[in-house]
Amino acid sequence: MKKIIAVAILPALLTVFISCKNRAARMEQKKIELEQVKTIESEIEKNVYPLPTSAEVIKMLSELEVGYIIGISNPVENAKKYFSSVDRATNLGVYGADLSYATLYNIQQEVINYLNAIRSLANELNMSEIYDESLYEDIKANFDVKDTLVTILTNAFNRTYAYLSENDQQTLALLVVGGAWVEGMYLTTHVSDAAYNVAGIARVLLEQKKSFELYLEITQPYLSDPNISQFVSLLDPIKKVYEGLETSLTTQNIIDITKAIEGIRSQIVK
Repeated sequence: MKKIIAVAILPALLTVFISCKNRAARMEQKKIELEQVKTIESEIEKNVYPLPTSAEVIKMLSELEVGYIIGISNPVENAKKYFSSVDRATNLGVYGADLSYATLYNIQQEVINYLNAIRSLANELNMSEIYDESLYEDIKANFDVKDTLVTILTNAFNRTYAYLSENDQQTLALLVVGGAWVEGMYLTTHVSDAAYNVAGIARVLLEQKKSFELYLEITQPYLSDPNISQFVSLLDPIKKVYEGLETSLTTQNIIDITKAIEGIRSQIVK
């Protein structure tokens, strides 16, 4: 009788065992799929420009209705002075902000000049296809549509960052972002001889505090690289000014930010 019971129970036990095994296999497969999704998300996040681009910052600036100031951008002649990949990447970011400045203020000759400077540096970093003639044609066709211009320039910055990231040059990608951030701040704080008197400047500078904190966060895993470590150290003066600032800026805060950015930029734009 016991044998009969055992024979009767055995198929049921096998069914349960197989069911559990299949369930475990399905759970394992689902776990693998989730890990794959996380990996893909991580790769996408790594290859997307991590901060508001300088085009987006300059758009905010142009909406303050302050005029374009000739001579405050990095002179295009300086592009010939940058020989190391670090200087080239950092100033590619700087010139990216300068290009946005000229583009969103519709200064056409300056747009051509800065595209040429960028193309020169991009060639040295094997990214000539991003800043080809078609980019200028797209800009020229949309000079009067600022939102479209921001999209065009943002896409160019995204492609630059993605190219460097995908080719195991994350350090250079972060230097491009850092150079663009510093130049965007420099342009913002030099829209007039007394930027603190321009209504809305405080709002723009506070927005950049969030971007700055995010930049420090994304560079954290790369601080063992001496180039990133050195660049982040350059930013210490602005870090000290931003610490403790919350929802408003005084005139003195704006003056302190301006001086800090001037000092940082002078060590990048040589």
